[in-house]
Amino acid sequence: MLAPPALTGCAADDAADAAPGDVQRLLEKRAEAVLERDARAYRATGGPRAGYDNLRDVPLKSWTYRLKDFRRDGARATATADLGYRVAGYDRAPLTAERTLSLQRRDGRWYVTAERPAKKAAEQLWDQGRVDAVRGTHSLVLGVGRERADLRRYAELADRAVPAVRDAWSGPWPGKVVVLVPKSLAGMADLLGAPASGYQGIAAVTTGEAGGSGRAPADRIVVNPEAYGVLGELGKQVVLTHETTHVATRAVTSRATPLWLSEGFADWVGYRGTDRAPQQAAPELRRAVLDGRLPATLPEDEDFGFSGDAGGLARAYEGAWLACRMIAEEWGEEKLKRFYMAVGAHDRRAGAVEGALRDVLDTTEEEFTARWRQYLKDELTHSLSGD
Repeated sequence: MLAPPALTGCAADDAADAAPGDVQRLLEKRAEAVLERDARAYRATGGPRAGYDNLRDVPLKSWTYRLKDFRRDGARATATADLGYRVAGYDRAPLTAERTLSLQRRDGRWYVTAERPAKKAAEQLWDQGRVDAVRGTHSLVLGVGRERADLRRYAELADRAVPAVRDAWSGPWPGKVVVLVPKSLAGMADLLGAPASGYQGIAAVTTGEAGGSGRAPADRIVVNPEAYGVLGELGKQVVLTHETTHVATRAVTSRATPLWLSEGFADWVGYRGTDRAPQQAAPELRRAVLDGRLPATLPEDEDFGFSGDAGGLARAYEGAWLACRMIAEEWGEEKLKRFYMAVGAHDRRAGAVEGALRDVLDTTEEEFTARWRQYLKDELTHSLSGD
């Protein structure tokens, strides 16, 4: 076993204090108990049993602690550790979560009295309660405070999303997704480590590393059950297909990829194969165009921020979707995919879109923007029955 990293403490004889090593070994026993599903061994390391019970249904491939900081005050101590874990069959590398552990020394041994997310660290799903797992053909759905029938429905939608994305995207990806369903919007925000106000009305988000390192663990699709629950059947499917597209394209999505392209492409895949007309799927942008407020430029990254301007956010997504839809219709689906990959292949934003427009679509940014603006007018001003 490697020696623990340099640690700090309050004891007078820090250099000779064996406590950090003892605590590291305690955490290794705790990790082994989690993996072996050994409730008795877990309880022997201390802390409430709920921490173990909440995890029992999660299929784990690995679970490790690496002690980072140790501060002792007599028989009590506080430690910070990196928890690394992998979900079996889904994660290519461990996800890392920083944890704070409270410890107490009794009868010559250290015990955990509490474990929680470190300051400023996001919660893990099991911090919110007992996790139930439902396995689909292409998906794993983990939920807290949800009926299993509800989780099975998420798995069914995710299982339909994966083949739809495979049909639209030929790039390599694992072809499976992990969906997290917390009890509430507040639970979603805690999983993301952000204020809940920023996600009101957002049905789901995907976490993960952008860029093609190949070392990123499987992404997580995190659902806001309050916003997702009010969607119709088509809307729910589009959302999960959209988020699954982000999982599939993560390796070729880079800092050079503007949000209008990554979000627009995900929406294009989400709506692909449906009968939703632009007038139906882009109501906010349609109203703007009919009111004479035709966008002058493609959406900027800041237009996709969760700032509370629901109408502006909707128009950004709708405009991005229609830009990708236009490429697929007028240049072809293969050119759209080549364009997406060409933009992401750059190592910086400057020049990425312009170069891909020139090399893949044989056009300029000015010509493309003008063509997109005309496309918006043509597609959004047609009348629908009942208008």
